[in-house]
Amino acid sequence: MRKRDILTPFGITMGFIMIMLAIVSKSGSSEGAGLFLDISSIFIVIGGLVASMLITFKFEQIKLTKKVLSEAFHKHDQRLPELITLFVHLSERARREGLLALENELEEVEDPFIKKGILLAVDGIEPEVIKDILEAEIIAVEDRHFRGRALIEKAGEYAPSWGMIGTLVGLVLMLNNLQDPAALGPSMAVALLTTLYGTVLANLVFIPMAAKLESKTEEEVFMKQITIEGVIGVQSGQNPRILEEKLSAFLSNEDRKKQQQLDEQPGFMEESIHEA
Repeated sequence: MRKRDILTPFGITMGFIMIMLAIVSKSGSSEGAGLFLDISSIFIVIGGLVASMLITFKFEQIKLTKKVLSEAFHKHDQRLPELITLFVHLSERARREGLLALENELEEVEDPFIKKGILLAVDGIEPEVIKDILEAEIIAVEDRHFRGRALIEKAGEYAPSWGMIGTLVGLVLMLNNLQDPAALGPSMAVALLTTLYGTVLANLVFIPMAAKLESKTEEEVFMKQITIEGVIGVQSGQNPRILEEKLSAFLSNEDRKKQQQLDEQPGFMEESIHEA
């Protein structure tokens, strides 16, 4: 189930608020924050960043930017204890009624990867072939996520560089107007603010978001690898208790306690099937 991840917008908002509070506390008034707003600096950093991205990536990749950014603000609420409970239930029914009976169970399963694995098992595909097919899909997912994450990582690399370019532009303007003291302040502001803008964008937005996307990919791949073990166990007619112990090896001590609590809850099995 896909849910909104509030930590990403909260973290970005908190970062900007802390910067603004630092500015206000040092300047003594909210008017001091206006000194840190410079249109020329914004043009240099944002415009240069967009130009670099257009040069680096194909148009088809650029179009994915919105979707990639959206992933950093959402999460898939699929927990390991529920996944294990689901496969134990599927194993019990398969041993009791046969693999064909699992087709009815899949009507309530939302995860397409689980559906695909169980359908391959129902079709009588050899376990080795099922594993190869599902692992190939995992590789495809990793590659797709890597190419999407590369957009954000490159933005994190380019932003500070364009900040430095703005600094050089500002210094050139300042050195060419040394005879005009009134022009020194604005020129120096461009020089310093572009560096600030580029650094903040990189370290508060792009680099943390790329790290979060990488972490989410690792979590998704981990869950899919456990799914493969579950599918093979169900397909081979493995004893449900043995399958549960095998999959539970991936649980942390805290998750093991949650697993025991979930097993004791009446009616939880139906809920886990709906959420899977």
